[in-house]
Amino acid sequence: MSETLHPDAQQLRSLAAARMPYGKYAGRLLVDLPEPYVVWLVGNQLPDGLLGRQLLEIYEIKVNGLEGLLAPLISRDNL
Repeated sequence: MSETLHPDAQQLRSLAAARMPYGKYAGRLLVDLPEPYVVWLVGNQLPDGLLGRQLLEIYEIKVNGLEGLLAPLISRDNL
């Protein structure tokens, strides 16, 4: 019997609201970071901790074209 993955709704909401804390893209939502930048971070300089895990999740979402999954969770009013 195969298991079905059920994403954690709170984790997805947190990911949709997460912002880059530093650098050229400081303040930008992680999901709005340019894909080449996210790919570079994952391959070269992924930070430790929560930010690193979130960037890795964003990487998986971006390289698989799944940004639309987070779109309903993003409040564009607070941008």
